[in-house]
Amino acid sequence: MLDILIYGGAILDGSGNPAYGAAIGITGDRISIHRGDVSLLEAGRKIDATGYVVSPGFVDLHSHAGLTILGSPHHEPKVRQGVTTELVGIDGISHAPFKTQEDLERYIWLDSGLNGYPPMPPDWLTVEGLLSKYEESVAINMAYILGNSPVRIWGVGWGAEKASASQTENMKAVIRESMEEGAWGISTGLDYPPGAYASTKELIELSRESARLGGFYHTHTRASLKEKGRMAPWLEAIEIGKEAEIPVHLTHYRQGYQGDGSHLDYLGLVDNARDHGMDVTFDCYTYPYSGTTITIGLPHWAKDGGPERLMAALRDPDDRAKMKKEISGDRLENNWLTNFTQPKNKIYEGKSITEISEMRHQDPADSLFDLLEEENLGISTVGLGTNPQTLPAFVSHPAGMIASDAILFGDYPNPRTYGCFPVVLSEFVRSEKQLRLPEAIRKMTSFPAQRLGLRERGLIKDGFKADLVLFDPDAVEAPATKENPKQYAVGIDYVFVNGKAVVDNGKSTGALPGRSLRRGKD
Repeated sequence: MLDILIYGGAILDGSGNPAYGAAIGITGDRISIHRGDVSLLEAGRKIDATGYVVSPGFVDLHSHAGLTILGSPHHEPKVRQGVTTELVGIDGISHAPFKTQEDLERYIWLDSGLNGYPPMPPDWLTVEGLLSKYEESVAINMAYILGNSPVRIWGVGWGAEKASASQTENMKAVIRESMEEGAWGISTGLDYPPGAYASTKELIELSRESARLGGFYHTHTRASLKEKGRMAPWLEAIEIGKEAEIPVHLTHYRQGYQGDGSHLDYLGLVDNARDHGMDVTFDCYTYPYSGTTITIGLPHWAKDGGPERLMAALRDPDDRAKMKKEISGDRLENNWLTNFTQPKNKIYEGKSITEISEMRHQDPADSLFDLLEEENLGISTVGLGTNPQTLPAFVSHPAGMIASDAILFGDYPNPRTYGCFPVVLSEFVRSEKQLRLPEAIRKMTSFPAQRLGLRERGLIKDGFKADLVLFDPDAVEAPATKENPKQYAVGIDYVFVNGKAVVDNGKSTGALPGRSLRRGKD
């Protein structure tokens, strides 16, 4: 007897093929396909899916939930979008392995405005130790990629010095051990120290080691290279992939703003690399807003040595004066801030530094520096970071897939935290007709699963894992906006993870069936 029988729906299996009619059985954590008359099939529960599309669960290849999900394991902003699997450790920022608890806690502190804190003092050091924290303790499946920042802290330290040959060999050993414990490859965030201190040569060496073990290169590129040319950050990523012979995944790929060259240059770079035999893919988010920690706008030299060095720079008059000259005006004027934890600072949620400085009767840069000190670095920023006119071209490109890059805290988070995936269905498919529905589903299911290397997820297929989404294609909406970002998706009424309902008839069930997905095993 089946545990669950889902009948009457239109099945989009994730392959990009048109929908077909059949019933889906769930037994344990596996699915089975049943065609024809299913009225005599016995099941513990039967769900009439008439009017629904049944698809594989959505796979998010850019998640910042690695720490916060431990404190909010039901993960409603994402599961209510249909997300059943996420990749954490992106942007070069992963939270294992470390030599000491002190190093781990310092690293969490440094990037707390991007990834937050776990609910408890971190008590792991290894990749395996962190992965064990997710096992049937969270609502979704968690995959892990190894960030180059902890690798560099392990092998070189917190500073900007060049890695020696022996240090490089130590870093390669860290990669081997981490991937043996389940990491899927290596990630970089080349605007976030200390990983940002790595040279191109160093990254090629590390990527070559990851490639040898079957990994891929997932990169937030080096923005500072734009001084050498608009496409230079992306060309560095292609160079690393070519020299290391490793698949390359360009994350949050987009044209930043109108006038930032042509979006065809960006897409052409990917097409050209693929035409020359390289395995290059990218992801993009579906709102025009970027989001990160506000400390990204501070110069690298102020972080050379770790979070304590940055806190010292915020207090030092000479360092403050130097940072004022170097900080981008855009960071001060056009973005809004969130994640204020001090009660006295809650009035600043959702406001720009310019607005805040007027409220505090301060110079904007001084307001920012004082607030970072008061908030212990943990402030997030959101602002326009994508040309909305060209975004459809990235979303619809054959080498592109959808990923949220969502930051899951603060009162005014990026609205994509709650709406990234349903906006594909409601706007890019239904309203704007930029994508056919089967292709949109492929971009959110089998394509990212293929990129990651998952063997039994991302498709509706006999014997595959029972990660499923049921949504009403005519009703699905993403109500999250800049002004009111914390609004759940509507029209996504059932979500199953490993055969267990985490959303049932539009409501969270409280179930925690998620698993840690390990390279070579899943």
